[in-house]
Amino acid sequence: MSVTDTAVPARGNSAGVDWAKDDYAVCVVDADGEPLERLALKYTRTGLRRLIDLLDRHRVDAVGIERPDGPIVDALLAADTTVYVIPPSQVKALRRRYGSAGNKDDRFDAYVLADTVRTDRRRLTPLVLDSETTTGLRKLCRARKDLVAHRIAVANQLRAHLATTLPATVELFNEIDSSISRQFLTRFTTQDALDWLSPKRLAAWLKSASYCGRTDPAVLHARIDAAPRGATGNYGQTLAGITRAYLATLAAIVAQIDALNQQITEALDLHPDRDIFTSLPRSGTVRAARLLAEIGDARGRFPTPASLACLAGVAPSTRESGKVRIVTFRWAVDKQLRDAVCDFAGDSRHANPWAADLYQRARARGHDHPHAVRILARAWLDIIWKCWTTNTPYDPDRHRALQHLLKQDHQVAA
Repeated sequence: MSVTDTAVPARGNSAGVDWAKDDYAVCVVDADGEPLERLALKYTRTGLRRLIDLLDRHRVDAVGIERPDGPIVDALLAADTTVYVIPPSQVKALRRRYGSAGNKDDRFDAYVLADTVRTDRRRLTPLVLDSETTTGLRKLCRARKDLVAHRIAVANQLRAHLATTLPATVELFNEIDSSISRQFLTRFTTQDALDWLSPKRLAAWLKSASYCGRTDPAVLHARIDAAPRGATGNYGQTLAGITRAYLATLAAIVAQIDALNQQITEALDLHPDRDIFTSLPRSGTVRAARLLAEIGDARGRFPTPASLACLAGVAPSTRESGKVRIVTFRWAVDKQLRDAVCDFAGDSRHANPWAADLYQRARARGHDHPHAVRILARAWLDIIWKCWTTNTPYDPDRHRALQHLLKQDHQVAA
């Protein structure tokens, strides 16, 4: 049989989808890069059906898109279409392959995505989705993180308001948005109400509010007396309305954060990878859930620990030209994953001697705190990746670097 008689499977056509808010542009190209059809579809159920029909008609076997989630991606995967995610930052750079101007246009971006899949498919990684359990946990954790940011913002607004309205309450308790602080501000919203307090009355109220008693009531009353006076009379009552508005907003946010905490705990308890992440030092419940959710459960996404570290942004970016070699901060990363990993690594040093030693040695070399945490996070990801791929919880007794360090400490102590 001659070489020409050997059947070589032909690669199918490629497509690109540029997703906007209300509609999206689709471009299908053939094996030579020539556009076969361009189409603008509405972001509706009918539009999704037309998209799948278009891909079937042109025998498209791979689609390039800028984001890895949403109904369009779900529809493409349900139709057994291979999806390649090409981030917007890469698309911006790829535009210059087709012209020096680099103009932004949805129809043109759809063509760039389709042609990139055609020419660079071997360099791209097909999209592998996590399970619905993991995806749901990820959404819960991200929603909680957003609400925590809102709580901090409202607390800062309340603090700024009280600094001119009721200064005695700003530093009365450790946190302005703590339960005892919110109860106190709900009961004593004006300077006239504060003037009614005596050490004995304050002690009685704190007892009724189930105050932990960490600070003596006499000390708290002394802080009230030493602080500048706030607004009184009708003006004070007017400003108290603003205080109550902030308190009501804070109470609603805190209640929803508590509800999400309960949902996260329940979802984490039912997840098959729970033991892997809760076994890590100082992981807790929410932190373990964030780590699990952001790393995911699709093992094929990260064939090596380096691939996980690069996406998490804890591996440096190296640029080299001639004799010049520059190692810099990695910008093009999954920021949610980096935040989860660095949050865990930064706190793990308080419970794990190996992590503390690694962090201190990084600081001794002149690195600042964020850089030292990223170095520690990079080391932790090697361990997490191994546990994750082998479905094995973290065991300090099997952590050789930790045991070697503990053995040295014992020898020094002896």
